[in-house]
Amino acid sequence: MSLNRRDFLKCSAALGCGVAVFAAGETAPGPRQYHVCLSRQVCEQTPELLQVVRDAGVTDIWQAAFFYGYWRDTVEGLKKGRAQVESLGLRWHPLNVPLGHPGDSLGDATGQTPLTPPAHWRMAERVDGAAHSGTSLHEPATAENVAAVREIATLKPDILFLDDDFRLAVGPGMIGGCFCAEHRGRFLQAGGFAESVWEELREDARARRLSKVLRAWVEFTCDELTGCFRAQQAAAPDVRLGNMIMYLGSEKAGIRLADYREAPFRVGELMFNDASFNRLKGRTDELFSVLFHRRYARPEWAWSETTAFPADQLSARNLAGKLAISTITDVRHTMFMSGMTPFPIEHWATLKPAMSKQARVHARIAGHAPKGPFKHYWGDAQRYVGDDQPYSLFLAAGMPFETVETLPDDGWTFLADFDARDLDAQALKSGRGGIVTRRALAAMPGASRAIEEDLPGLFALKREVVGAGYAGPWVEDDKPVVCAWYPTAGAVLLWNLSDGREQFQLRAGDLTRSVEVDGLDVELVEGPELRGAQ
Repeated sequence: MSLNRRDFLKCSAALGCGVAVFAAGETAPGPRQYHVCLSRQVCEQTPELLQVVRDAGVTDIWQAAFFYGYWRDTVEGLKKGRAQVESLGLRWHPLNVPLGHPGDSLGDATGQTPLTPPAHWRMAERVDGAAHSGTSLHEPATAENVAAVREIATLKPDILFLDDDFRLAVGPGMIGGCFCAEHRGRFLQAGGFAESVWEELREDARARRLSKVLRAWVEFTCDELTGCFRAQQAAAPDVRLGNMIMYLGSEKAGIRLADYREAPFRVGELMFNDASFNRLKGRTDELFSVLFHRRYARPEWAWSETTAFPADQLSARNLAGKLAISTITDVRHTMFMSGMTPFPIEHWATLKPAMSKQARVHARIAGHAPKGPFKHYWGDAQRYVGDDQPYSLFLAAGMPFETVETLPDDGWTFLADFDARDLDAQALKSGRGGIVTRRALAAMPGASRAIEEDLPGLFALKREVVGAGYAGPWVEDDKPVVCAWYPTAGAVLLWNLSDGREQFQLRAGDLTRSVEVDGLDVELVEGPELRGAQ
C-alpha cells in the first residue's frame, strides 16, 4: 500500500475531527478491545499506518508467521516486527495458517505468498472424487505445524491464533473430511465397519442424510482436527492456542465446537464485501452465525472475524456497521482483517468514532445475555449435514430473541430446512413452544406454522405474539431492526438494519419511547421498565 505524506496528513486530520459521540474527556472503557492483522512488511513500509490504527483505538497487532508449510516470516523478522509494534505501546501477537485454503484467501497484492502447500504435503479428496489443496490433514502437516509452534514459542507470545483455514471442509455448508484411500482404511478400521459401509457413507454424504455411519464419519474427522490442534497446543503449553472458526463452522467441517470452549475463539462471519453485506439477510445471517458460536465461546476469550476481502471491497461504513454484531453478542475482541493487504487507510476516519461508541455501549451490556420470545436454534442436523442456510430474518423483525441449545417449551423457534426435516417425536410433542419453518411439514406441533422467510410474515407473527400477552419490549414499527433485550441490565439495544436514519417506537408495556438511530448504527435504551422477566 502506498501512502504519500499529503494523504497521511489528510487522513490524520480527518481522524482528529471525528464526531464526538460521547462526552469529551471520557476514555474508552473495557471490556471491548480492538485488534488488527497487519503483516510486518506492511508495517515497515508504512509505519504511519500503525500510528493511525493506534489513534483510532486499536491496542493489538497480529502478524503472520507460518503458513501451511512455509515461513511467511522468519523468527528474526517477527522479533523486528514485535519491537516496532511495542515501541508504539501496542501489543504484538503471531498468527498461523496451518493447512491452507483452496484458492486465494490471502489477497497478497505482491503475489509473493504461495497459495498451495508444498509438494510433499498431500492433497485432499472430496466425496465426489475431486482433489484439492488446503484444508487437508495428512502427515507431515501436523509435524511441521508443531515444529513451527515450538519455534514461535521462543518469542514468548501470550496467544497464537490458527486462522480459519484450520478446518477440514473447503467452505461453509460442505461435509468435509478427506475421502482418500488412506482415510477410508483408517475410518473403516476405527469404526469396525465392513468395506460395504464406505459406499453407504458416500451416498449419505451426497444426500446429506444424518445416518449413523455419517455421524461416525463426522466424529472421525473431528477427532483428526482436534488431535492436530492439541498436538500444537502441547508443543507450547505456555502459549494459549486460539482457533478461528469459519462462518457457521461446526462438526461437518471437522470442528467439534465443544473442544474449543476454553480456547481463544474467533467467531465465524462471511459477509466480506459490500455485495454480501448490503443485503438485509446478509446482515442477519452474519449475526446468526455469531450468536451460534457464542454458545461455545466465553466472552472474554471471544474474537470477531471483522473482515474485508478483497481489502477494498467492503466500505468503511459497512465495516463500521459490522461492529454492532460483536456488541449485541458480547464478543469482547474485534479482529479487523483483510488478508495480506490492508484496507484503505481512509477507512479509519470512519471507524474511529464507531469504535468508540460501540465500546461504550458494549460496556453497559457486557455480561448480560439477550432474552426474548423469538428463539435462535441451530441443531445437529444443520451442524452435521446442513447447507448452512439459516432462517435468520426473524432477527430483523424488531422482537427480542435469545439463543437456545435445545427446543424450548415456550416462544417461537425458527428452524432451517435440515433441522426442520429431522424433527423427532420429542420435538413434536404437545406443550412445546411454537416452531416456524420455511415450508410446511407433514406433522407440525399444534401452534406451529410455515412462514416464508420474509418480513411481512414475521411482522405479522410479532403482532400475534404481542396480542397473545407478551409484555416485554418490542419495536412497534414494521421496519428492519434488531431489538436485543437485556432484562438483567434493564436495557434494549436497537441496531438499525437500514442504510438511512430511522425513527422507531419502542414499546414496553404501556410505555412507548421514540428512538432515532442512524443507518447501520445502534442506540441503547435503558430504564426500570426494561428490567425483569420476559
